[in-house]
Amino acid sequence: MPVTTTDAYVSDFASFIEASPSSYHAAAEVARRLEAAGFERLDEREAWPTGPGRRVVVRDGAVIAWVQPPAATATTPFRILGAHTDSPGFKLKPTPSSEAAGFSQAQVEVYGGPLLNSWLDRELELAGRIVTVDGAEHLVRTGPMLRIPQLAVHLDREANKALTIDRQRHVQPVWAAGEPGDVLELLAECAGAGAGAGSGRRVDAAEIAGFDVLVAATTPPERFGRDRAFFASGRLDNLTSVYAGLVGIEAAADDERWQEAGHVSVLAAFDHEELGSESRSGAAGPFLEDVLARVGAGLGATDEERRRAFAASWLVSADAGHAVHPNYAEKHDPVTRPLFGEGPLLKLNANQRYASDALGSALWEAVCRRAGVRTQPFVSNNTVPCGSTIGPISATRLGIRTVDVGVPLLSMHSARELAHVDDLVALGRAVEEFLSGH
Repeated sequence: MPVTTTDAYVSDFASFIEASPSSYHAAAEVARRLEAAGFERLDEREAWPTGPGRRVVVRDGAVIAWVQPPAATATTPFRILGAHTDSPGFKLKPTPSSEAAGFSQAQVEVYGGPLLNSWLDRELELAGRIVTVDGAEHLVRTGPMLRIPQLAVHLDREANKALTIDRQRHVQPVWAAGEPGDVLELLAECAGAGAGAGSGRRVDAAEIAGFDVLVAATTPPERFGRDRAFFASGRLDNLTSVYAGLVGIEAAADDERWQEAGHVSVLAAFDHEELGSESRSGAAGPFLEDVLARVGAGLGATDEERRRAFAASWLVSADAGHAVHPNYAEKHDPVTRPLFGEGPLLKLNANQRYASDALGSALWEAVCRRAGVRTQPFVSNNTVPCGSTIGPISATRLGIRTVDVGVPLLSMHSARELAHVDDLVALGRAVEEFLSGH
């Protein structure tokens, strides 16, 4: 669907977030929506069609979709919107159940780099996938079920001065009291109860052969503040970009210009970015290269022609960035001051933590100008180490010119992050223009 009003975009984005408590759910939701929009779901194990069309393929917690126009040839370039489906938090350990002081607890390990204190005293759920002994995958989510209770201030008089959270002892959530509970039984019940079930059939805990299950906050997304301009939710890093790419690829498929488009439009939403992207479904893995190679092969591309197509291609790596924090302004660059409501960020770093260069900056400025939205530069304070994105990883792996952009946030890596609705919509419009335009 094209980006229309702010209310419609933000409302549907909230629905997308609520349907995506894990990377596996996010990939499945992207595929579900695209199939409803006329995209053909492909299986990597099968032969793929070679003619024009709109297609989508899921690999674990990652998803890639593309629109191939009738005029595409062996040297037609790609326009790729890159994002990631995972968010920092916790992941269920192999032995997931324990008891202490009359409580049943879920054993978890830290996933990525979450702000640990933000996960305390929130209603949480388990969400992800289980695999049964027959090899079938089942999406599962428990709904509000867990909580990591903070120690009362009466028992820690220094809590408001210096809160210390032990990453092993203090983050194991409780989910039942009294009779011991089995986390695997809980997951098995969810697999058969329609909570994103894979096959829809009932599953016994004894059938579970493996699982990739994470913890997600369950508080619904909320608009608030003057003019309802603030948008708070979990997983804004990086579902903001996944959703913008989803809207953009749908618009590219529906745009009448796609029949004559001089490029193949691609959405590539990877998993495991928060861990460094080194997996079969991460940006450092072969997924995107596999898909682009198969699309090129369907167009009859030789190795030389594929390289020519890559040389003319662009990848926009869209990931969340930092707005200036009003209470910690000294943590930001003193001159380059990205603000809420002033548009998506153009992310720059002298040490190539972002892939943007002068050509990428010019491309992004032109895209935003054509889309009728503002953009603003982001650069880190020299004393504060800079994070990174899939941008440098994808550029290194594929040799495709890449520019890093994203929505400015406060509270990044919190269980509940904060964005401005105007920036969300502006990113959607810019991505739509990038994927659809000439």
